[in-house]
Amino acid sequence: MRLVLARILHSYKIQNFHHKNKMKKIIIKNISKSFNIGTEKKQSALATILTTVSSRESKKRFKVLDDVSLEIVKGDIIGITGSNGSGKSTLLRIIAGIYTPESGTLEVRGKIISIINLGVGLIERLPMRDNIFIVGSLFGMSKKLIKEKFESIIDFSGLHKFVGTKIYQFSAGMIQRLAFSIAIHADPDILLLDEVFEVGDESFKRQSGDKIRQMASEGMAVVVVSHDMDIIGRYCKRVITMDNGRIISDVLKNERT
Repeated sequence: MRLVLARILHSYKIQNFHHKNKMKKIIIKNISKSFNIGTEKKQSALATILTTVSSRESKKRFKVLDDVSLEIVKGDIIGITGSNGSGKSTLLRIIAGIYTPESGTLEVRGKIISIINLGVGLIERLPMRDNIFIVGSLFGMSKKLIKEKFESIIDFSGLHKFVGTKIYQFSAGMIQRLAFSIAIHADPDILLLDEVFEVGDESFKRQSGDKIRQMASEGMAVVVVSHDMDIIGRYCKRVITMDNGRIISDVLKNERT
């Protein structure tokens, strides 16, 4: 009897492990990242002139991320906050594949879409119509799929009157609407947002937040980097605070006081 119970328990543990493992979308283990930054040093006037002419400057190694570990699962809506220079945007760029960690490992499971710099991929001298196809293709959408979702993208953005307008005439809020609308229609498994909600009107922020929650309930993982604690508190289930390249707190929203 004990042997049977032991086998059942062992089988349950294996199944539970595989289930939890399948839930994981991002696995970060002991990642560190440093950059070389220019520094001023005391030197003579002649040395200063020579440094300027030769374009050589004193540099030092600055550690931006220091042994960071993190796991993100399906349905997570994670807010990462911290002061300037805390490492939050660098961490997001490593997850997105823009930067390479100098040590540690990163595993990303599923289609990842990042909106890190508003307007990246958009061609200013082309109208919104053409840019939807350009950015959609960058997000991995086929031309057929973009055509199928074209009207829905415009409907969500609320930019019906500007389909033929060139992007250079768009405000930052309009670009935010367009980029976010295309991204969510590309069916990502993981969505990365860096200060995306710092511009734009409140109604679109609410609309976007509702859409994020809906997609997270369907299994998408979302990582939001922001200084805006109202945005973080309103939409994120889990809040990570960074300081000096380290995670100093990782709190579920219902645990917050």
